[in-house]
Amino acid sequence: MNTLNITPPVPVQTALSVLADAGFEACIVGGCVRDAMRGAEPHDWDCTTNARPEQICACFRDYHVIETGLQHGTVTVVIAHMPIEITTYRIDGVYADHRRPDSVTFTDSLTDDLARRDFTVNAMAYDPERGLIDPFHGADDLAKGIIRCVGSAADRFNEDGLRILRAMRFASVLDFAVEPATADAVHMQKGLLKHISAERIDTELTKLLCGSGAERVLTEFADVLFTVLPELKPMQGFDQRNPHHDYDVYTHTLKTVAAAPPEPILRWAALLHDSGKPHTFTEDERGGHFYGHAEISVGIAERALKSMKCDRHRLERVMLLIEQHDTVFNGTEKQLKRIVRKIGNEAARQLILLHRADVSAQAQQHRAERIEESDRLLAMLHSLEEADACMSLKQLAVSGNDLLSLGIPQGKAIGTALNSLLDAVMDGRLPNEREALLESARSANK
Repeated sequence: MNTLNITPPVPVQTALSVLADAGFEACIVGGCVRDAMRGAEPHDWDCTTNARPEQICACFRDYHVIETGLQHGTVTVVIAHMPIEITTYRIDGVYADHRRPDSVTFTDSLTDDLARRDFTVNAMAYDPERGLIDPFHGADDLAKGIIRCVGSAADRFNEDGLRILRAMRFASVLDFAVEPATADAVHMQKGLLKHISAERIDTELTKLLCGSGAERVLTEFADVLFTVLPELKPMQGFDQRNPHHDYDVYTHTLKTVAAAPPEPILRWAALLHDSGKPHTFTEDERGGHFYGHAEISVGIAERALKSMKCDRHRLERVMLLIEQHDTVFNGTEKQLKRIVRKIGNEAARQLILLHRADVSAQAQQHRAERIEESDRLLAMLHSLEEADACMSLKQLAVSGNDLLSLGIPQGKAIGTALNSLLDAVMDGRLPNEREALLESARSANK
């Protein structure tokens, strides 16, 4: 492995050189090493060194230095507009809150520093001179596609309960398996998640949901998901007894998640879209039914997302998509235009994509034709957008002021007239041209 060659960005190389020239050890560490070894572009380049925080500050006195967390040995140095976190080798003390160490002890041993990290694939360092430093065999686990805790999984999770979700997140995003002892600890210690802030849980779950292995991970670790989102537990094993469905509600849900594009809003909508089904089940000679489940699912989604303090835009859009997810599309341009008029272009695109994912997780019998119909709708929406088709009042060639000049009274009458003109344009009865619209409004106002 010492033949490995990682070339960090020039500012990072500068940081390593400044520390080395001052007589200190310095290397890149953690996720950037993992990602570079996978051939992926690292998002952040973190450095570690045996220099103490005050020595780091002294080395970079000619640069902008941000004292990020001196008590924990972390300094951020800005080089060529690039912020670089540099952390002193350290050993963590007791984690009384199961989230952060109460104290840290600085050390001269890089191995001791790597030993405090969460997973072997994140406990590798790289020094341009020494090559890969990998005392816990993270490179082997990376090659095998395994998420394994450094040392005792129970100890690592007891230190920081968020690592439980991080293990699942990395397994999903990297499409790796969780090593059996680590997986056992995930199940056994999931209760530690009660110590973790809602915002942290939301961040990890969102990344997990958008990973390529989300279906597999949330099948294997359903109990962990239900620990943080107990609203979803009734879906597990719930037989739909419906000819349109081959799977129980939870399995169908995870297959819908996997079929949706990996966008946070769509993946969350997919996860929550049928959460109301177990609460609305009825059965007759035709099978199981879930009348009104979309409305119940909206309420469950609202409570779940608010409990994790997700941002308002995602909350409102997910609720909208769930509310509309049972829309029966008839394949016409007229209906599609009216959907866009009601919820907007982007929401309409997401609704069709959610519908496509939903039908792809239903019974085999009509799956292909329903997916094909969704694809036709997406192509139709794209064509309408390319043609700048008028589907909203903002696109109408006249405004309220134009209608006021015709003598139409201000207030509700203006809105009624504008909507009437938009209806005519969308139905093809009028062109979206100023003079034609004004003439029609003038005639209607006589």
